[in-house]
Amino acid sequence: MLTRRQFSKLIAGSGLLASGNFGRASAPHASPGQSAPPDCDLLIKGGTVIDPGQNLHTALDVAVKNGKILELSPDIPAARARSVVSAKGKIVTPGLIDSHVHVFEGMGPIPVNADLYCLDRGVTTAVDTGSTGYAGIAAFKKYVIRPSATRIYALLDINGFGVMMGLAGEYGNLDWVNSQSTVRAAEENKPDVVGIKCRLSKETTGPNDLVVLKRALEAAAASHLPLMVHIGDSYSPLPQIIGQMRNGDVLTHCFNGRPNGILDASGKLLPEVLQARERGVFFDLGHGSNSFDFDVAEKCIQQNFLPDTISSDLATTSINGPTFDLITTASKFLPLGLSLDQVIERVTVRPTRVFNFGVELGSLRPGMVADLSIIEVREGSFVFADTDGKKRTGRQKLQSAATIRGGRLYVNRSEDLVNS
Repeated sequence: MLTRRQFSKLIAGSGLLASGNFGRASAPHASPGQSAPPDCDLLIKGGTVIDPGQNLHTALDVAVKNGKILELSPDIPAARARSVVSAKGKIVTPGLIDSHVHVFEGMGPIPVNADLYCLDRGVTTAVDTGSTGYAGIAAFKKYVIRPSATRIYALLDINGFGVMMGLAGEYGNLDWVNSQSTVRAAEENKPDVVGIKCRLSKETTGPNDLVVLKRALEAAAASHLPLMVHIGDSYSPLPQIIGQMRNGDVLTHCFNGRPNGILDASGKLLPEVLQARERGVFFDLGHGSNSFDFDVAEKCIQQNFLPDTISSDLATTSINGPTFDLITTASKFLPLGLSLDQVIERVTVRPTRVFNFGVELGSLRPGMVADLSIIEVREGSFVFADTDGKKRTGRQKLQSAATIRGGRLYVNRSEDLVNS
């Protein structure tokens, strides 16, 4: 696997940046009678802009200047741009946001390289959800957040070490589940830290899940941040857990098929789940290697209960399937009945309503950071799998063609990761 440095060299050395030749038409030279110099750095021409944050789904060109969105208009003249990228036949969206990943590469057996598996797959912003806690956040900032081309934020695990040690029963020693240390680390590392995380599976907490939840809620409240709660085979029934969650908190792995999920024995949504959504709790997908069940998803969607955010839970255990990456995960919701706009909404503007990133993301309004994804909507027959091996066949699959992060163009991997 390439390192971040090798990844950067590969892109720079292979002509994949805006100075390269991805779908690119050079801006024409001005004729002798023309004297106006180009007024934008990069122009994305000929694509269909889908920006749910602005209720846009129409053919528009996008002009970028100084790392920000300059203009969205039909048929912007190529002569206005220093570099032109053709998005003909593709959709152009705000940069994809993956609100659940593990990217503390090199620290434990689970995290992956963010630039290879996020930026290289259409994701401009990723939220690392508890790869570390108070013990390792300084190192995560120095060695991952700062040098990465991907925009990365962190949730602090209430356990000081998060998943760094890769051991079961991490919360068995409650001395490590320290609210005060977590609050101090969160405050010292804002705005990189945007939330707190706790994992309430039985193999992680044993019988201590409600104690862990209490301490995590205390830390989240004191640091004025949302709490993300991982569910799936918890020791305590879900109503006892979700009943304590607050407006703005996030329940992740919402469509998992393990015991103590969001459905009752007859497949109906638990009343406590509906009450939680009513009071402002968000529901995140968090696909991962064992947390997405097509049957659960279909039953929830039939009851008009859609996830607030679609996320990958990217890790070494899922990058080779069945998750692969965020864009493949998002594609799985097309055969489940979500529209293309509904899917794009849940990987662009919706995450910005969950986390305060300290900068405006998730839309293409003029003046906002120029984070964009250029995506091909492939037509055919595509077989998608959940984490239990159940399969669904779809007629469309999303595939990233290029990513623009802060005005800089990266051409993405083109191989198809799902059988067609």
